[in-house]
Amino acid sequence: MTKSGDQEVILSRSALRRLREKEQKYNTILKAAETLFAQKGYHQTGIEEIADLAEVSTGAVYFYFKNKEDLLITLMQEIGHQLRKILADEFKRTGFSFDSFKNISFAFLRDFCGSHPEWIAIFFRESVGQSSEVEEQRRQLFIKLTDDIKDAFVQICREQGIGPVDDSYPEMVAVCILGLYERIACHYFLWQDQPEDIDTLAQRSVSFMLGGINNLLKD
Repeated sequence: MTKSGDQEVILSRSALRRLREKEQKYNTILKAAETLFAQKGYHQTGIEEIADLAEVSTGAVYFYFKNKEDLLITLMQEIGHQLRKILADEFKRTGFSFDSFKNISFAFLRDFCGSHPEWIAIFFRESVGQSSEVEEQRRQLFIKLTDDIKDAFVQICREQGIGPVDDSYPEMVAVCILGLYERIACHYFLWQDQPEDIDTLAQRSVSFMLGGINNLLKD
């Protein structure tokens, strides 16, 4: 009986080890694709190069991913998830006040753009102008981000006792904020490398953003 139980434990550990190995290989391939797409560009990167950097066979890449487009979509989903988490954490940390917009500005520019230039290269550059499937994935991600900011704005207004707010305002604010940071990311981090003073850039963008929100709420 004990022997049978020990055998079950051994088999279970063996299965867990194989699962960890598969997960590690999956993540290694994904990281290799992320690095090459950001450095060389999506169209200039081949599956063979990804396999070589990941130190796996091309067959292994195709075992985990259907094709190069599948790699790009998976990366977009992962990066989008990380961005949504960064923003959500900052909104929760500040208790849904207008200070939250200051914190998400610093988090986006310093923690997302500044710390992960490969993310913005893929999210804002390499995913643009691709197939209809990639474009749809990109659209869905931006809709989710817009909804996140819109819902946060509504909650902030509720917490601050501001209202009633026109139904169109939350979505307008969310779209403008997302558009502002997309342009900042492209201009300062992709086209002009990285700004020397990210904190100053963040502070100025917050002043601009909050000024617009305050004027909007006065109407």
